[in-house]
Amino acid sequence: MASLAGAGLLTASVIWLSGGAPVWPKQSNLQTPPPVASDKPDPSPLTFKNTTRVDEEGRQIVTNPADVLVLVNKTRNLPPDFVPEDLVAPQVRFPFTAHEPRRFMRAEAALALEKLFAGAEADGLRPYALSGFRAFERQYAIFAAQVQRVGEAEANRTVARAGQSEHQTGLAMDITSREVGFTLTVDFGATPEGKWLAANAHRFGFIIRYPEGKEHITGYSYEPWHIRYVGAEIAQYLFTHSLTLEEYFQQKYGFGVD
Repeated sequence: MASLAGAGLLTASVIWLSGGAPVWPKQSNLQTPPPVASDKPDPSPLTFKNTTRVDEEGRQIVTNPADVLVLVNKTRNLPPDFVPEDLVAPQVRFPFTAHEPRRFMRAEAALALEKLFAGAEADGLRPYALSGFRAFERQYAIFAAQVQRVGEAEANRTVARAGQSEHQTGLAMDITSREVGFTLTVDFGATPEGKWLAANAHRFGFIIRYPEGKEHITGYSYEPWHIRYVGAEIAQYLFTHSLTLEEYFQQKYGFGVD
């Protein structure tokens, strides 16, 4: 991504409106939908000072959505209208050719992803990026469809509700490989690409956001494919100490995560 920070990697692509907003493929004009079901959380121990407000329905809405270390989970919601201002398309391998929003990430994360892919390829591997940025409305549709397939309880374990997805931050990317048919499956964790990602993502500023054995903390089942950009220093610390992002903030601010 030569246009970013002087890096000697491929240049990221993005289309801009005159006002500076990214242009997405044409979509229907949807109204912001109501939640699929009531999702009023219990008082959260992760209400960090000056990083959330409580809306009229009692939900915590993060007030620092553009922060690289923003914590988004089942009790910390992104504003429905939040879209990062610096979305670009990293020049990495995708298993599709369409120009879609899911190609995009925030510029800093996109540059880091290009370096991660270069590192994997130098080790003889061929990872594929599958899904990056996802708007609030798109996440709502995905969760609603999952509820129809498997029921709300199971959907809530495996898919984020709208506003609770890291994909909306532009800091997350789902990674896959040809060996698993370019799908998102726990089997990816046992592939050469999945093993490499688990062992090396931190070197490029990423973490496996929903690791195995930490489901009771993150609130989600194991996802070896979902990486989240937090920056090299924090990623190294979390990897070395086998911590989730929730546990990091527990240590830093003294809040519990139960």
